[in-house]
Amino acid sequence: MSKTKLKGLSTDAKPLVMLAEVNQALTVGRTPREGLQRALEILDHDYGVIRSAVVLADANSGRLRVENSAGVPDEGRHAEWEMGEGITGRVVASGKPVVIPQISQEPAFLHRTGRRPQGARSEITFMCVPIPGARKALGSLNIDFPFERARQYDRDLHVCRVVASMFGQAIRLKEAAEVERQHLLAENTHLKAELKERYDFSQIIGTSGPMRQVYEQIAQVTGTNTTVLVRGESGTGKELHRARHPLQLPRAKKPFIKVSCAALPDSLIEAELFGHEKGAFTGAAARKKGRFELADGGTLFLDEIGDINLSTQVKLLRVLQEKEFERLGGVTPVKTNVRLIAATNADLEKAIAAGTFREDLHYRVNVFTIFYSVEHGKSVKRISTPAIDMLMAYHWPGNVRELENSIERALLVCDGSVIHGHHLPPSLQTSEATGTVTRVALSDAVGAYEKDLIQDALKTTRGNRVKAARLLDSTERIISYKVKKYEIDCRRFR
Repeated sequence: MSKTKLKGLSTDAKPLVMLAEVNQALTVGRTPREGLQRALEILDHDYGVIRSAVVLADANSGRLRVENSAGVPDEGRHAEWEMGEGITGRVVASGKPVVIPQISQEPAFLHRTGRRPQGARSEITFMCVPIPGARKALGSLNIDFPFERARQYDRDLHVCRVVASMFGQAIRLKEAAEVERQHLLAENTHLKAELKERYDFSQIIGTSGPMRQVYEQIAQVTGTNTTVLVRGESGTGKELHRARHPLQLPRAKKPFIKVSCAALPDSLIEAELFGHEKGAFTGAAARKKGRFELADGGTLFLDEIGDINLSTQVKLLRVLQEKEFERLGGVTPVKTNVRLIAATNADLEKAIAAGTFREDLHYRVNVFTIFYSVEHGKSVKRISTPAIDMLMAYHWPGNVRELENSIERALLVCDGSVIHGHHLPPSLQTSEATGTVTRVALSDAVGAYEKDLIQDALKTTRGNRVKAARLLDSTERIISYKVKKYEIDCRRFR
């Protein structure tokens, strides 16, 4: 608001209008420094201030320095004070304002921001008020007014203190934002380092939801010697050439040997895996080490394990059980320490039923299964806690087949990444096992769904109501009310 507009206002209204403009300047400024500068210019323009300065304490040295100024000559824009030095230093140290009606009559005035004009018509009234911080003054607001014998010092001092309080709040918000920014940067750096150490997938191509699930599964067995079975359709990258490093840990510096079982005829697969002695068969002119022996201490990757013939499956089972084998044509056991990763696009369950794949071998290689798939119509990641409670409470008269059908139905009706209670069959959503009446009051259905969502959010946040409220775009007060209403025990999620 211009001086022309302010002339039409009463004397009492002018400070209020000026304070509103100062508040707006501090709010809309792109940076705190820009907001403070604009606020000082408003004081100069709308409140009759001759010169003004924001003086702040340096966090490291403790010295006081001019941060922003208006009307201050060049030599005064970098002025400094020791804490307790001069009027400014005493105000910041004590946290109490000082008013000097005529600075020409004050010998302690240091003129650090530059000499004022001399003469009766140039007499200056100086006000210095502390900028409040959380525990002590952050600095001071220094203001020059033209001397007026009829000046209302109490009113002007009150206005200056209000402005200083507004400055203090803006500075504290800036500091809090900077602390939070530094905290987030440090946390981000830490998490990146942790993720790089735990999930070294820099050479794996693929960032989709299903691929991220695969990465998570790979990470779960990283650092172990667990046998891994990778299943999926042809062309989905089961060979894991690019993923071999994380799966190979802690054997990363040891051999990584790959065997494509489908590419080897039945007559050669056994010799390739276990090696042979000299004269074991026609053409065996010398002893040859097999892939298990070459991979000793490292990792052996058997691609398309479902294509191995039954006789070789027997020997493979022995290696997994006894950690030893015999070369073809040999009688001396050879010890081996190999971490096995297997892959197949075959339906092993059907192969077992057909008698082409040994069930006991399947148990051995199926310790930890990772599924790669390009034909998933859904991307369900987990089952919510309330849904699990329903599954546990039901008595399953149809045994495993009924469970399988219930989960399949839930997958079909689920429209997100989490199976909730309302996705399960009606018989599981009530205490009645059969003959369930699906008709239900709207309020009850909405309440059940709401309770389900809140419990799922609390599970994700480990019982933290504030974070759960953020996930649900709600408030802590509303979530706390709903928790009490639905008798939800947050402790169970911690």
